[in-house]
Amino acid sequence: MKLLQLTSYAFIFGFLGLLCALWLYRIIKRYPSENALMREISEIIHSGAMVFLRREYACITLFGVIVFLILWKLFSIYTSIAFMTGACCSMLAGYIGVKAATRSAVRSTYAAEQKGMAEALSIAFQGGGVMGISVAALGVAGLGLIYYFTQNPAIINGFAMGASSVALFARIGGGIYTKSADVGTDLVGKIEARIQEDDARNPGVIADNVGDNVGDTAGMGADLFESYIGAVVASMALGTTLSPAHMGLPLVLITIGLIASVIAVFLIRFSKKLEPQLALRNSIYLGGILFLIGAFSSIKIILGNMNVFWAVFSGMMGGVLIGLETEYFTAGPPIKALAKTAQTGSAPTIITGLALGFQSALLPLLTICINIFIAYQLADLYGITVSAVGMLATIGIIMTTDSYGPIADNAGGIAEMSHAQPAVRNITDQLDASGNTTAAIGKGFAIGSAALTSLALFSAYQKTMGLEKISLTEVNTVIGLLLGASMPFMVAASTMKAVGRTADKMVVEIRRQFREIVGLMEGKVKPNSDRCIDIVTKSALKEMVLPSLTAIVTPLLIGFFLGAESLGGFLVGAMASGVLLAIFMANAGASWDNAKKWIEGNRLGGKGSEAHAAAVIGDTVGDPLKDTAGPSMNIFIKLMAIVSLVFAPLIL
Repeated sequence: MKLLQLTSYAFIFGFLGLLCALWLYRIIKRYPSENALMREISEIIHSGAMVFLRREYACITLFGVIVFLILWKLFSIYTSIAFMTGACCSMLAGYIGVKAATRSAVRSTYAAEQKGMAEALSIAFQGGGVMGISVAALGVAGLGLIYYFTQNPAIINGFAMGASSVALFARIGGGIYTKSADVGTDLVGKIEARIQEDDARNPGVIADNVGDNVGDTAGMGADLFESYIGAVVASMALGTTLSPAHMGLPLVLITIGLIASVIAVFLIRFSKKLEPQLALRNSIYLGGILFLIGAFSSIKIILGNMNVFWAVFSGMMGGVLIGLETEYFTAGPPIKALAKTAQTGSAPTIITGLALGFQSALLPLLTICINIFIAYQLADLYGITVSAVGMLATIGIIMTTDSYGPIADNAGGIAEMSHAQPAVRNITDQLDASGNTTAAIGKGFAIGSAALTSLALFSAYQKTMGLEKISLTEVNTVIGLLLGASMPFMVAASTMKAVGRTADKMVVEIRRQFREIVGLMEGKVKPNSDRCIDIVTKSALKEMVLPSLTAIVTPLLIGFFLGAESLGGFLVGAMASGVLLAIFMANAGASWDNAKKWIEGNRLGGKGSEAHAAAVIGDTVGDPLKDTAGPSMNIFIKLMAIVSLVFAPLIL
């Protein structure tokens, strides 16, 4: 029990983790970036990303203050403070990640030019490590502080609600920004003007590279931070019904996961000479092994019930399996088959990619079902919740490999815009290809944990409401279930249409500049990149509001007008359709992206061929699926469950 008593001081480990992230950031800043043109481009990207974050966070802060006052009025000041703490931790994670990503990308490019693949990989990975360690450390510090002052589940739920609310805004806003810029830039640049990706003449290139940071770094960071917090809070909520030891254990587990992640990040230097994909995968496995050793010892001391450890183990193995299944469909043989269909045009490419996305949903869903069954048999509903914690306990290293991807992508963009030698771009392309796969694996972890966490939150809701069962013979329950199943489709439609509308504006603006700016195509004058950045920034901030508010308002309407049991059916319906949609969209989008990159590796005619043009069209369709609509599903279904749990006493 002495080890359990240390959970009251878990926040200290969180703050130590933040110091490690700061130290790693200072190490990155010491790496050279002597190329003046590279530095200039990097500063423009950094400035654009910071401007977007400031404006986005201003909107989120206004929303946060309103919710803070509502929670204070309806519940207590402590719930409000917990909500705001969760929101601030989520925003801080995004801010730290973007700062590190924009500073490390240019240094990775310069290292590729001066020292080669190994050094470029190491710098990009360390840049991702700042984000990964920060996400894990902020989670431990935030939850640890609240646990130190109170063990009240209602207050802890407020922290999760804050993290989820910011995550949905950040994921949708950043996703709309990055994919609108990406689609508009690719359509006019690659397809119409027939120029290279990241060509400095393209007015949308800077906005595209900014989008990699605000969408794939800040957005993904908030996404996984929210998944991480949701899993722990659900486990703690059910733990309160068992014993103080069961409640405190999840905090112990994520503290161990933080330590394991820090070690894995700092040991990358010993595997940086391996192939990028192998080095990244080894770091994930190392973090997982270290965590399992610590988890085994702590559970044996705290509970003495090793069934709980095996539930944690099953969650981690489930996450690994989902990652491998995702990797197969997004980087394995199906990609080559998809690329070959591009030889016959864009329509077969889109049809085959859609089919591949649908097909890819089966194995991860079966894995989730098996995971749920095993965890339940081992430790009942608590087993399911700690299984989700096990899946994301090493969030530090998972987020590191995920955040590495947009850094490598930015490094490639800087190489192209600074007219670096082809050998440099070849290195950054290899790093980028590995980053795409790790990003897909990260989404797999997020989706798997979303299903387990949503089920756990639903169980906590059921216990709070005193519902022994939810009957499908009740008309209102069936209505709630069907309405819940429709919600992910509505949000997906809203976000996809937002990307389409904003991309339209980008296409019109880029065409105008190519047409009206004399000397632009000849490279004699620079494009007006600020205009493109302004277009996507304004549109993204405007379009993110409706889908985000839907997740908060809809479950309350169902609960107050149709009742507690109907809201339970609503949550189940949203979870089932949301998980399937998330898997389908993430994998279909990643498949189109990697099929395009496979062709770009001098296959089937390479860049500029008809097959490449068809693959680019497929990629532009897949971009909003995998980076906007798909990832938002994970947060959407959990936020609705958390809102239902927080407001359950009022609904009751």
